[in-house]
Amino acid sequence: MLNRRAFSAALLSTVAAPAAIRAQAQTISDFRSQAMGLSQLHAIMVQRGNDILVAEAPRGPGLDRAANIKSCSKSIVALLTGAAISQGAIAGVNATLGSVAPGIIPQDATAGVADLTIEDLVTLRAGLEGTSGGNYGSWVNSGDWVAFALRRPMIARPGQRMIYSTGSTHVLGAALATATGESLLEQARTVLGGPLGIEIPAWTRDPQGFYMGGNEMALTPRAMLRIAVLMRDSGRFEGRQVIPSDWMRASVQPRTRSPYSGLSYGYGWFLSDSGFVIARGYGGQIIAAHPEHALAVAITSDPNVPARSDGHFGQLMDLLEGAALALT
Repeated sequence: MLNRRAFSAALLSTVAAPAAIRAQAQTISDFRSQAMGLSQLHAIMVQRGNDILVAEAPRGPGLDRAANIKSCSKSIVALLTGAAISQGAIAGVNATLGSVAPGIIPQDATAGVADLTIEDLVTLRAGLEGTSGGNYGSWVNSGDWVAFALRRPMIARPGQRMIYSTGSTHVLGAALATATGESLLEQARTVLGGPLGIEIPAWTRDPQGFYMGGNEMALTPRAMLRIAVLMRDSGRFEGRQVIPSDWMRASVQPRTRSPYSGLSYGYGWFLSDSGFVIARGYGGQIIAAHPEHALAVAITSDPNVPARSDGHFGQLMDLLEGAALALT
């Protein structure tokens, strides 16, 4: 038999449970309302633990059709880098471009590029003038994207400050393809596609046939969410270690800082002070994970409209740092 104290505790728990459920439902409703108010947002998915709390696509192609993830591609290439190192195709992050893929370096390359390390490239600290922003058009219209990037003037010491450049990640992708003997598409499908059960369609290639490293990959929001879960769970997915745990730990160590958003940057992933690990793409494409709070988030937005830190991207960060964390 229950004594009076135990009976009272049991009674209170039955009263509190519905209240907690109602509070959680209200928190989810508040999150959804805030997200739906963002005019550039196409789709958003949030998973806590094994439960998908939010799956909405008020605009755009929906949750099951591939969307251009833009520069979130850089974070995918970073994961493939870790896999290539674990497989022995590349000796390590200190391996130089000249030792990994000497054949992709043009004869008239900027002095010192052969000594760039894999770490310099994956952290966007190659020191070379960027090919993004105002230089992007001339870069993608050139006859050799790798050579163009490696002929940029050296404007900083390699390994020092972040210079945001899709060209640096494209060089890294070409080096991965050369070292492994597999295209980035093949690597992505083998390393991530199969283990995560996601489809990775072919994307843009350069004039030499290298798949673009750092832009133009396409994934469905559901596939993006699975990558977010992979990041949240230290490289594991459904009990399988997909990306080596030592690479995952190294990836989330701050190596530099974005001069634009102020976010720290590890091996291809942005890092917020609150603990979010973030892939960010033009227009407001986001793959985000918060290991401490068991959160995984996938967001797609209009890929044709900028999402600056003081605009849509800032609003998305407010959503993550505020309403998303409140879900836990």
